[in-house]
Amino acid sequence: MAEISAKLVQELRQKTGAGMMDCKKALKETDGDIEQAIDWLRKKGITSAGKKSDRIAAEGLVDTYIQPDGKVGVLIEVNCQTDFVARNDAFKSLVKSLAQQAATAESVESLLAQPYIGDNSVTVDEFIKQSIATLGENIQVRRFVNFAIADGTTGVVDSYIHTGGRVGVLVELESASESAAGNEEFKGLARNAAMQVAACPNVEYVSVDQIPADIVQKEKDIEMGKDDLANKPENIREKIVQGRIEKRLKEMTLLDQPYIRDQSISVEELVKQVKAKVGAEVTVSRFVRYILGEGIEKQETNFADEVAAQIGAK
Repeated sequence: MAEISAKLVQELRQKTGAGMMDCKKALKETDGDIEQAIDWLRKKGITSAGKKSDRIAAEGLVDTYIQPDGKVGVLIEVNCQTDFVARNDAFKSLVKSLAQQAATAESVESLLAQPYIGDNSVTVDEFIKQSIATLGENIQVRRFVNFAIADGTTGVVDSYIHTGGRVGVLVELESASESAAGNEEFKGLARNAAMQVAACPNVEYVSVDQIPADIVQKEKDIEMGKDDLANKPENIREKIVQGRIEKRLKEMTLLDQPYIRDQSISVEELVKQVKAKVGAEVTVSRFVRYILGEGIEKQETNFADEVAAQIGAK
């Protein structure tokens, strides 16, 4: 059996919010496998699905770039070491430039190899190295995604940044007509959909039919293995699990969420309302949400040492 370290227990606690002893037991039962331990805790009803609010975050910014015609959009995360640099105007300007430049890049590697839009005499990578020397901290482009309305289709890309660049969303909507795509109701829906995704951290898919079969099966296996169903007849278990699964899958989908501006309707009903107003088909085709530093363990530092480092003192 793998050794269950205090660090491993703490990591599981941060991901699930479960108690220390429950986390330790879960890790023992799953031979130290974090993902299996999360499933074990869920089966025991000790933690809910997908609780990630306690993850340790690295510093930096999440930002976006939307092309003026709304046909291309970028969501990017750039990390630095401290909040001091994250709030620095030079760092903010760098991130905005990188977001714009990433509109034509296919990967982080290809972005870094491009001539920098602010100074064509150097590459993006070289300019970042210059910024590192100036700001005194390591700077990394962690990830980005770009959406572009496909040729032959009509639609719009929009974004939303929340909590000072710590949460960002990029969303793409399609319509059946160019006039509908230019309608203010349609554009407003794109912005509201992005805000909705930011407000719903457990939402991962647009609709239930987009959820992969293996994810559905995993959820079913978890529900079937819960202790409260152990003594129930098979047919009763199946009915209970089916009801739970339907509820769980809806929790994962954007269209099934209560609309944040009007809880009396769902996002799906909002889309139908906009469809009626613009007189054409309206579809939320895809979205991406970034949470700053998600999954990155930030090195703990003494505050006084952090300040001293910023002014070059020891």
